[in-house]
Amino acid sequence: MSGKIPDNGFDFLAGETLLIDKPKDWTSFDVVNKVRHRLKRLVGVKKIKVGHSGTLDPLATGLLIICTGKSTKKLHEYQDFGKTYTGSLLLGATTPSYDAETSPNATFPTDHIDEALIQKTLGQFVGPIEQIPPMYSAIKVDGQALYKRARKGETIKVKSRSVEIFKYEIASNNFPTLDFEVDCSKGTYIRSLAHDLGKALDSGAYLTELCRTKVGPYLLEDAWNLEELITYLEAQTPEANKR
Repeated sequence: MSGKIPDNGFDFLAGETLLIDKPKDWTSFDVVNKVRHRLKRLVGVKKIKVGHSGTLDPLATGLLIICTGKSTKKLHEYQDFGKTYTGSLLLGATTPSYDAETSPNATFPTDHIDEALIQKTLGQFVGPIEQIPPMYSAIKVDGQALYKRARKGETIKVKSRSVEIFKYEIASNNFPTLDFEVDCSKGTYIRSLAHDLGKALDSGAYLTELCRTKVGPYLLEDAWNLEELITYLEAQTPEANKR
């Protein structure tokens, strides 16, 4: 269930769970497609079930849980796990996407912000909170993903959702950049958390880096590098073994 190969090998049709370190600029769907394509060649079938347990934004990196075959039935279990993220946010500006995917659309003063105010304000976000997902998200409204409508210039009113933040800490303060770590429940948007922190500081903020390091008991350090996994799968194909 990790970057380590089981003693008896993989049985992808019967079902396997793979931990993968998603590269930056890849969508979670890109990773699933890449793995599915290689697995179809490996096991010699036209179709094989492959799915992931929780979307990571294209600009984010980190732990993506992929299930194959009959193990895809377990995906909902992994989706329910809490998650841990590390990342960075920039104070003093906002973007439409709440991250670096889009250019800043407004700037704000930061002279009034100091360490004491940051620590005091962080406390407002620990515990159960109501959070509004970003317009640039995969949430579907009337059958279409919000990010597709956002890119057309549309603005849709999005309902808030209840999430829980177990920990929200600043790992290092390189003002106006803050490096943070967050432990949170499923369904939490870290981009919204960054945006809302900036607003609570009477300023602005957007996410510049994000990495998912933990999903329930599963750790990023145990994950496959995607290219190493693909290389391994290609080496196991019948064509490779005939060389």
